[in-house]
Amino acid sequence: MEEMFELGTVSCPSGTLVLMDGGHLGLWSGDRSPADIDPAHLGIDDAAVAADVAGAVDFVVTGPDASEAARSFDRQPGSRLHDIPASQAAGLEAAFEGHCRSAGLDARLEALPVREAHAHRARRTAEEGGGGFLMFGVPVVAVGGVPRDRQLPVLAARVGHGEGAGERWSEISIRMGEGRVASSVFLGDIGVDWARVLFGDVEALSVWQHDEPVDGLADVAFWGAAAEEAAAVFAAPGLGEAGEDGVRGWTGLPLPEAWDRARALLRWKDETGRRMAVDFRPHSHHWQIMREVRASPVEAGALDLAGARVLCAMTSWGDGFFPVFADRDASGGLLAVRVRFADGV
Repeated sequence: MEEMFELGTVSCPSGTLVLMDGGHLGLWSGDRSPADIDPAHLGIDDAAVAADVAGAVDFVVTGPDASEAARSFDRQPGSRLHDIPASQAAGLEAAFEGHCRSAGLDARLEALPVREAHAHRARRTAEEGGGGFLMFGVPVVAVGGVPRDRQLPVLAARVGHGEGAGERWSEISIRMGEGRVASSVFLGDIGVDWARVLFGDVEALSVWQHDEPVDGLADVAFWGAAAEEAAAVFAAPGLGEAGEDGVRGWTGLPLPEAWDRARALLRWKDETGRRMAVDFRPHSHHWQIMREVRASPVEAGALDLAGARVLCAMTSWGDGFFPVFADRDASGGLLAVRVRFADGV
């Protein structure tokens, strides 16, 4: 039997809700071109590869058979192909042309003059009925028609999944209205690499600071087998944060001092071969919301940002691709948006 929990609330003044891995918000370009994102944030340190990614191209599928051609080509969701590295653009065009020729479809790829900003992708996808798109290869979902004028409850259902798995979320849902569900439509998958899902208004995400501190301060935390030994060497107290028993470190340090202490810990760890995790935590929006997540018994936290409330929750399943569904009533009104972690819809 499922047990229900309220994780908190979200609000969506723009009416467009984005669902994505909150750990990837450092890649979100907002209303800027994705070309403005430093390839280093993608883990790319090779200069040639970085230039290839920075010069990527977005394509739109056009022509009388555009919808069928995009669907059957099946490279990305929707009618656009985003973030194609410069070196692969010509090959993709040739592959698409060959696909349309063999399938007897009248469609073509047209390169956009400017790459589509991530916030634009979300708004356009929502206007087209909701669905998925890629952000540097990471699947993201957007849906429109979300109530703009009130807080919306975020509920999670927990069930036992047998020996070895224990109790985990079967789904997390945002409830938007009461009524009988007439249809449940698959919107797309969320790609999760940081074991968390974030629900946020598209305008709020455009002012999100993922790595930059909002107050110039940062924390340094460390834990693990060698934590007590390191605490003695560096005279580090307990971190003192809720939900982080056994974690050592310092809070509220000026950014340069925090960075120096984190590097000293990492250097000591490497030189001694000790086993220990070290976490550098600038006081960014990401830090603020994850601070709440770590302190929460249901591993969820919320943040008020740009007139909206954003919520982040741990999946309880770790990483993966998780489907998102929209529940609608007989008139097409949106009743709920659900992220499903276990089998079933």
